[in-house]
Amino acid sequence: MFAAPATWARLIRERGWRRPRQRVYPASPKEGIRATKPGELLHIDVTIIKLIDGTRAYLHAVIDNFSRRILAWKLAPSLAPGTTCQVLIEAGEQLPDRSEPATLYADSGVENVNGEVDDLLSLGKLRRVLAQVEVSFSNSMIEAFWRSLKSNWIYIHQLDSFAALERLVSFYVAEHNTALPHATFRGQTPDEIYFGRGDLVPEQLAEAKRLARQARLETNRNLSCAHVPD
Repeated sequence: MFAAPATWARLIRERGWRRPRQRVYPASPKEGIRATKPGELLHIDVTIIKLIDGTRAYLHAVIDNFSRRILAWKLAPSLAPGTTCQVLIEAGEQLPDRSEPATLYADSGVENVNGEVDDLLSLGKLRRVLAQVEVSFSNSMIEAFWRSLKSNWIYIHQLDSFAALERLVSFYVAEHNTALPHATFRGQTPDEIYFGRGDLVPEQLAEAKRLARQARLETNRNLSCAHVPD
């Protein structure tokens, strides 16, 4: 059957034809694996940062799943298994005493899967799980930290030397752990969650908000309108 577009449009109007369509919504983001206490689940990863002269720097870090606290980090001029071992040792020293080893989620890169790291893990304090290989979960938690670090801080500065980059990373990690409230929590910082010092923070913020609103209302009520001449 052949018909002009105008004919189809007239028939659709007259007979009320409608093609059934279902709106396709994007898949809702899935919540990844979550720990129930500090030091239970850790994530390790490395990201590459280029200096303005093209030199590459490799930033390793370990983040705690429960508190989002950066337990250890190391900036290196090359990708080497020894750097991974250094950050794992430093992170392991900060873990609370546990009867079971902490689970370490890592990508299956050569920096995480090698003889040196295997020897370190054999001590029994950490148990490595390869993300998206041995489990379906990704290493997205520490990757989210990389995005925040780079977009909010690193890329707005002049990366002219390795030492300058190291200072920038050191400052941001300290601020992330001790000063910046994390969006996952109710005003607490990662340090407050990790060390259990942030239980009263939501109530304190709510009270401060109430007092600020009350003060603002009183100030506005006490303001007198200036006399407007006729």
